[in-house]
Amino acid sequence: MIRLESITKRFPDGRVAVDNLDLEVDEGDVCMLVGPSGCGKTTTLKMINRLVEPSSGRIYLDGDDVTTVDPVGLRRRIGYVIQQVGLFPHQNVAANVATVPRLVGWDRQRAKARVDELLQLVGLDPAQFRDRYPHQLSGGQRQRVGVARALAVDPPVLLMDEPFGAIDPISRDRIHQEFLRLQGEVKKTVVFVTHDINEAVRLGTRIAILRQGGVLEQYASAAEVLGRPASPFVADFVGSDRGVKRLSVMAVDVAHLATLPVVEPGAGLADARHAIDDAGGVWAVVVDVDGRLVGALSRRAANGDGSVRERSVEVPATVEAGATLKDAFSQLLLHDAGWVAVVDDGRFCGILTPDSLYAAIRDSLADDP
Repeated sequence: MIRLESITKRFPDGRVAVDNLDLEVDEGDVCMLVGPSGCGKTTTLKMINRLVEPSSGRIYLDGDDVTTVDPVGLRRRIGYVIQQVGLFPHQNVAANVATVPRLVGWDRQRAKARVDELLQLVGLDPAQFRDRYPHQLSGGQRQRVGVARALAVDPPVLLMDEPFGAIDPISRDRIHQEFLRLQGEVKKTVVFVTHDINEAVRLGTRIAILRQGGVLEQYASAAEVLGRPASPFVADFVGSDRGVKRLSVMAVDVAHLATLPVVEPGAGLADARHAIDDAGGVWAVVVDVDGRLVGALSRRAANGDGSVRERSVEVPATVEAGATLKDAFSQLLLHDAGWVAVVDDGRFCGILTPDSLYAAIRDSLADDP
């Protein structure tokens, strides 16, 4: 856990970079520091590992007051990743990743094993990348090496200062996915500086929004920041499309799903027609005896004689129960059936319609504290 208590940073010229900041980051959380340029994001980050000393206040790392400990030893307990990566150009990837293990006295075999383990972890084949030099890597690959180096001695805390800002959009999307996968495995306590609210929403457990002068405007989950901005400044910063952004952090909730008539593949079309007509709709879903979704049947296709199996079609749009509302909304836009089937490991749960999508958003706002 990281806890900042009444942290202030005032420079000799009288300028206040951070003003009386209180912030707590729970173990395993990703805290995103966002705000306009000059609002104290990077200064806050650097005070945690004492690259910048606070003018007043206290900073605690797992209960230890870091303002009273040896700064060199402190920095070896904290991984640090910056936008420019900072790899040593004259050293190969293996030597770069092994920098801190060498400093703390690891033997060669232990360091080599750790290098290979970390390269594998960040998605770089050790046999292919271990002996390459930074200039032989793409921007995304260099950034992955930087993350591997920061994790070398398994620090409990990771500080990241706009690490993906210089990467092209396609590579950035991939490395975001890689970061989420990696964090799911290593579960570090992360403080991450970004100017991009979309990146903050995608990657963060909680978002801290700072305004000029290093004043904290709001510290909350992405859903709360987007659904209930704490001030006009926050509302303006997250953007007028915050309702759309909110879809990306809200999971499909089975409680909000609508229903359709359910028929088995072997049922007769007459039974299917009755089921659809009784429901007052135009579709039925086809599931097997184990509840797995196998298709859909329209009311028009149910006319005549025969079995459901003969007339059913593939369901036009499906999402998993753990998907976001953004995923479901995207499927609604791509297909013209007017509904998306939600499945859990193949088993049919219900459908999401434009009406139920709106109800889910409305109810989530009502439930927010």
